[in-house]
Amino acid sequence: METYMLENLENNSKNNNLIIAQGIEQENLERKQQGFLQSNLGQAINSGIDIGLKALLPDVIEDEVIAVKDSLITEGFSAALNTAIDQASNLGKSLTGIVTGAFENISQAQKAIEKGGLIDTVSSLLNTGINWAQEKGFINRNIAQTIKTGKNALLNTVQDRIEDNFSDQVNALDKLNKYIDKWHEYYKQQSFTNMEYQYKKIEEYLEKVMPLQETLKRARAVENLHERIKNNGKNFEITQTEQDLAEIL
Repeated sequence: METYMLENLENNSKNNNLIIAQGIEQENLERKQQGFLQSNLGQAINSGIDIGLKALLPDVIEDEVIAVKDSLITEGFSAALNTAIDQASNLGKSLTGIVTGAFENISQAQKAIEKGGLIDTVSSLLNTGINWAQEKGFINRNIAQTIKTGKNALLNTVQDRIEDNFSDQVNALDKLNKYIDKWHEYYKQQSFTNMEYQYKKIEEYLEKVMPLQETLKRARAVENLHERIKNNGKNFEITQTEQDLAEIL
């Protein structure tokens, strides 16, 4: 009876630890996704504004255009943009019925940005930035009016940059999944040299793509199994339990 109770306690403890670990992993995933969106979309929006301003102000020398952009993209603008991206993401998750709080695939992330009205938010932030820069004397009345008049064209450029960003993500994710598939093929053939090449490409592309649940799960299983085989002297004779653990940890 005492042995049975001890085993029960041990099993409960393992289950609790697994639940805690999964919860921590979920939080880490959400943080990675949010940071990725803010960083990548922030860069896309910034470069879109840069290109748009150069088109709107063809007679202004480049250094002055950069100064205009810097006066519009203040720290307050950046902070508000991050908040807008956060709100857009949360709204998108709610509308697409994602209860986990994390994006499962690229289309869900795209819907979040579309449904969140991010471009409308950028438009509003630009208005604030233009008025602030004019009031502070960083840009003159003519430049402020030119930017306001051509704001829709500028926003189209920003939207194009965001769409290009997502297009790059789709291509990178496609390549990553192909490397994962190839790794599994070579794993079946027990060809560690070829596995190692695919493994390195997987690690490389993991740094480039948006952290998505299903993709990270597949990549992590490869990482765990690859390292187990490598640490086992490249010996493929590992237990079924070790294989199963590689899939869930």
